[in-house]
Amino acid sequence: MTLFDEAIQFAVEKHSGAIRKRESAPYILHPLETAVIAGSMTSDEEVLAAAVLHDTVEDTDATLEEIEARFGARIAELVASETEDKREGAPASETWRIRKEESLEELKKAEDPAVKILWLGDKLSNMRSFYRAWKISGDVIWESFNQKDPAQQAWYYRSIDSLLSELKGYEAWQEFHSLVETVFAGVV
Repeated sequence: MTLFDEAIQFAVEKHSGAIRKRESAPYILHPLETAVIAGSMTSDEEVLAAAVLHDTVEDTDATLEEIEARFGARIAELVASETEDKREGAPASETWRIRKEESLEELKKAEDPAVKILWLGDKLSNMRSFYRAWKISGDVIWESFNQKDPAQQAWYYRSIDSLLSELKGYEAWQEFHSLVETVFAGVV
C-alpha cells in the first residue's frame, strides 16, 4: 500500500460516520476533494497524503504525534499548517476571529510551497460548497456557521485569496478567486 493509500484509509476511518455541515454528504468527500485539487497542482505524494489528512487532527481524535509517527514529519507539519487551535471550552463563535487571524499568520509565514497548495485545495473545496449553498439560499447560508457575519467571512476568504495569489497560474486558484469574488460580490 502506498503512503497516499494509507492516508486515505486512515482518514476514512477517522471521519467514519461524519457528515459535512450544511450537507448530507459523508465528510470524507471534502478531504478527498482537497486531495484531487492539490493533485491538479502537484504529484508530491506527501502533499496529497496531507490533503486527505488535513482535518483529522482538528475534527477527530487523531493527534499530530500520531500523524508524524505514521506518516512522517513533513506530512505532520503540513497537517499542522491547516489545524486550528479550537480553544476547547470556549464557544466557537467567540473564538472565530482569533482562530482565523492565527491561521492567516501561519499561512503568511509558510516557507514550504506545499502549504499553499494544501490551503488552496481545502479552501477551494469550501468555496465550491459555499457557492452551491449560496446559489440556493443566498446570504442565509451564513446562519449555519460559527461566524454568521458575511463581512467577516468575506474578510477571511479575501485574505486567503490574496495570500495564495502566487498560485494564480493554476486553474484551481483562478476558480477559487472567481468564487470568492462571486459569493462575496456585494459584501463590504
